[in-house]
Amino acid sequence: MARRADAAPAAPSSARRSGVHHARPNGSAPLRHARPLGRRHLALKIIGGVVALVLVGVIAFAGYWFIRLGSNLHQAPLSAGNATADATNDATDPLQILIIGTDTRSGADAAYGSQADSSGYGNSDVMILMDISGDNKVVSMTSFPRDLMVPIPKCHDPKTNRDYPAQAVGQINSAMAEGGPGCAVDTVNALTGLKIDHFMVADFNAVKDLSNTIGGVQVCVNAPIDDPASGLKLNAGNNMVQGEQALAFLRSRHGVGDGSDLSRIRSQQEFLASLARKVKSDGTLSDVPKLLSIADTITKNLTVDQGLGSPQTMLTIAGRLKAVDLAKVSFVTVPWEPYTGDPNRVQIKQPAAGALFQALQENRDLTAPAPAKTPSAAPTKSPSAPATPAYDKSIQPVTVADGSGVAGRSAELVKFLAGQGFTKTTQFTAPPVGTTNVYYGADFADVAADVAASLGIPPSQVQQAPNVYGVQLYVGQDFTTGTHYTPKMPDNLVAQTAAQSTCQAAFGQ
Repeated sequence: MARRADAAPAAPSSARRSGVHHARPNGSAPLRHARPLGRRHLALKIIGGVVALVLVGVIAFAGYWFIRLGSNLHQAPLSAGNATADATNDATDPLQILIIGTDTRSGADAAYGSQADSSGYGNSDVMILMDISGDNKVVSMTSFPRDLMVPIPKCHDPKTNRDYPAQAVGQINSAMAEGGPGCAVDTVNALTGLKIDHFMVADFNAVKDLSNTIGGVQVCVNAPIDDPASGLKLNAGNNMVQGEQALAFLRSRHGVGDGSDLSRIRSQQEFLASLARKVKSDGTLSDVPKLLSIADTITKNLTVDQGLGSPQTMLTIAGRLKAVDLAKVSFVTVPWEPYTGDPNRVQIKQPAAGALFQALQENRDLTAPAPAKTPSAAPTKSPSAPATPAYDKSIQPVTVADGSGVAGRSAELVKFLAGQGFTKTTQFTAPPVGTTNVYYGADFADVAADVAASLGIPPSQVQQAPNVYGVQLYVGQDFTTGTHYTPKMPDNLVAQTAAQSTCQAAFGQ
């Protein structure tokens, strides 16, 4: 039935309850809830404006920090002409970062001596390789003594455009002084068989500023220390160090242990372990404002490779570290022994160093027992071995010198090598030796690398030798079974974990 024109519909229940009726202009339908709807529109506009402002603020904040941190950083090539950057995913893959402390006295570091003491890039006063596992459950911190004598590859200095020839042996901390941090990376890669993903170079002021920003780091010494050379003054027991005292603790050689660089490494490991505990307990890695503040402090005194030059990459790596169990953060020193002819220098000690380098290549947990040997396991290919040999394997002279002391051992390895294509292989019984090595004569370096790779022997146990024609696999008592070499790491390799509190010995203690 048609509605009568003068019949008004019943007022809404809310209007009836309140007694409020809306006017009907020109007989039109009533305006329903005009005021509440207007308020909703206004509220939505306000909320939308606030959200937009917040988003703009967040973007501006992030942009400000990314620009600021990016402008703080100095960059240098990852390699000095010996390698290319690996296609590593910094968020998910195993990651290796070489941390270098430089002793340069240039610029703001002039207060610690003249440029005659150390100019340009400086020497690598500290060299620590940080290895993060792909699942972020294990971190290892491997220290290289600055007095370690190693082969140094040919390096190109991108600043001066100068080329430095390869050295059969040189002090490891001089590599950076010649060709920059890329040369230090190349040297460690050649020594260990690794392919380092990134580097960080920090100067004296980076340590001071970082320790001040986090409010100090607690260290322990077993007796009072007063070292005029470094300025370190500590009481027996626990001490909170920051600024100049933090730097002095890390630099002191004559105030701790036996006064050597190796004793100073123990101080560095204690300091870093304590730093990790403090950062973990403070929740720093989950506190973005605090993390940005620390990043702003240290990046002013930091040089990194181009891949690490993005603040986002640095924050990504920091995010990977926040959930790591401190008991799985291990501190080790590369196994060493006195250098032949100079008691003030050290050299790589085999087979312990080879075992460590292989464990790092395999991204193993250094705090866990070494895996049992598996004779049938597939060999791990050395990064130094070419994918396709540029020679005919079948005519290469390869000899198996059996010093294992196990009957029939050489025949087993000759058969295996023949299956790898090295069919011109001979054998003989040799005097017993403890460590397996691959020796080669002139022009056979590539063949030796392939022989070693096929057996899983690390590059650190492959070396040129006089009076060797072709390649000689000298089998030791550490390789008595199977065709995949797994050197045993020493039981006391891990000096401490980040979960452990240790106390450094004062000089002479």
